Amino acid sequence: MIPSYFLAHGSPIMVIEDTEYTRFLKDFEQKIKPKAIVIFTAHWEEDILTISSKDDVYDTIYDFYGFPDKLYTLKYEAKGSKQIAAILEERFKKHGIAVRKDTERGLDHGSWTLLYHMYPKADIPVVQVSVNPYLSPEEQYRIGAAIRDLREEDIMIIGSGVTVHNLRLLKRQNPDEVDPWAVEFDDWLLDKLKNKDLDSLFHYEDLAPYVQIAVPRAEHFVPFFIAMGSGDPHADAKVIHRSYRMGSLSNLCVEF
Repeated sequence: MIPSYFLAHGSPIMVIEDTEYTRFLKDFEQKIKPKAIVIFTAHWEEDILTISSKDDVYDTIYDFYGFPDKLYTLKYEAKGSKQIAAILEERFKKHGIAVRKDTERGLDHGSWTLLYHMYPKADIPVVQVSVNPYLSPEEQYRIGAAIRDLREEDIMIIGSGVTVHNLRLLKRQNPDEVDPWAVEFDDWLLDKLKNKDLDSLFHYEDLAPYVQIAVPRAEHFVPFFIAMGSGDPHADAKVIHRSYRMGSLSNLCVEF
């Protein structure tokens, strides 16, 4: 059975970097070979849960600006899977979750920047799924739980986002400096995970320290709850990587 993952997609620049974090991502290819990958990306927002449904190669979306020209020449030419998309649709509908399909959209940088390092051959089918940041954490968790059993079929489920994500507060001139408030927010999160305190996690907006600056908008945080919901509820969540960029951009990654 393959675990579920919350992975930080961080800054697009990581695609052309060689860092502790990118080397961590590259280890996936040697450790786990899934049959397919289902990835919920913070960079695709829809009111109704939307599933990419195609068998051909995705276009690579460059949904960022101001980065080195080299980034805009890279492609991640993974194929989709209508079969997996149909299975997802069936599971969601079975749990009363409204869904629709998309046959045109490419892979945004919330997906391909991670997969570029994890599975560089692009030889694993990918199904991309949207998020709705206005749903409650409980509803996000329920979305993940609806497809939890796919892990038994060697399908990897990834929530792609960032726990601490406030671009206005990044320290671009001091990229190696870490802001204590960002660490404290992640520490709180991990403490509640360790103690399986779902109630506190679901009410993070009222309870977590520095929440207003750590999560100014929820779109990058909700993939965490989806990944958690899709994992084994009886297992202990495991931190598999933790680092920070530009003061507060968190690269916290969790296996569920």
